[in-house]
Amino acid sequence: MKKALFILFNLLTVTVMAQVKGRFEVHDLGSFKLHVYYTNDALGDASYIIEGKEALVTMEQPLFKDNVAEFDSYLATLNKPVEQRITDYHVGGTGHHDVVMVEGMPEFTKGEIYGGMMQGFAQAFGDALTEMPTGKASEIAFGATPVWAGVSFEFRHGASSDFPGASILIGGKVYYTHWTPAKAHVSHLQVSSPAAIDAEIAEAKNSLASGADWFIGGHGGAACRDAVEFKIAYLQQMKELLHANATAQSFVEAMKKAYPGLPGEAGLTDLGNALYR
Repeated sequence: MKKALFILFNLLTVTVMAQVKGRFEVHDLGSFKLHVYYTNDALGDASYIIEGKEALVTMEQPLFKDNVAEFDSYLATLNKPVEQRITDYHVGGTGHHDVVMVEGMPEFTKGEIYGGMMQGFAQAFGDALTEMPTGKASEIAFGATPVWAGVSFEFRHGASSDFPGASILIGGKVYYTHWTPAKAHVSHLQVSSPAAIDAEIAEAKNSLASGADWFIGGHGGAACRDAVEFKIAYLQQMKELLHANATAQSFVEAMKKAYPGLPGEAGLTDLGNALYR
């Protein structure tokens, strides 16, 4: 609970900014296509469309009005029915449409932590946010592997330190987690405690073992296996430096020395404060 509240507090300090519309990229994976929507919103969110031969599945639809309009317009150009809409870690602009969520997540989104976070977003971003969804949210069990739009979706437990959403193996080729692996310093919102380092390493190893070729997340976009391999090595190094340094300041300096010029360096102070609090 303390970890989640710490994350909530920091999310609510995101600076309000004008929304810049996003961009799409498409990956043809043979039996289906993966459409990645980089929202460029204030939260670094990404949304997805899985295109089968005759139908579509959406994942993590956008939260901001401008992005919702752009996403929906693009969705319409595909000229196929949407068979399913998945809301995993991020409630978004699904409007009146029904959605599926992994077991326990519908109740969690209404609770103090997630509900409080959304209230904070409403205060911070005001009219820029879309209306909250009104469709029915059905639950799907962890371990289930439904087939939608001719593509399998295997719902697995996500990182144990995270919200109770799912990691999802899509068509055996794409692995979805809350955060896309990247060759950059991790956010203190993702790794907010020493225990979270081990949890993220374990989940990254699980994702590699899945056999997927592409790795996507609610924050980030799409990455290849080398980004996951980098993440594992990076987190293992972080763990060593955490044990070797007595203060947040010395830890931050050690991380800078270990990864000179790595993107995200400005966030190391917040990361150090989270790990040493």
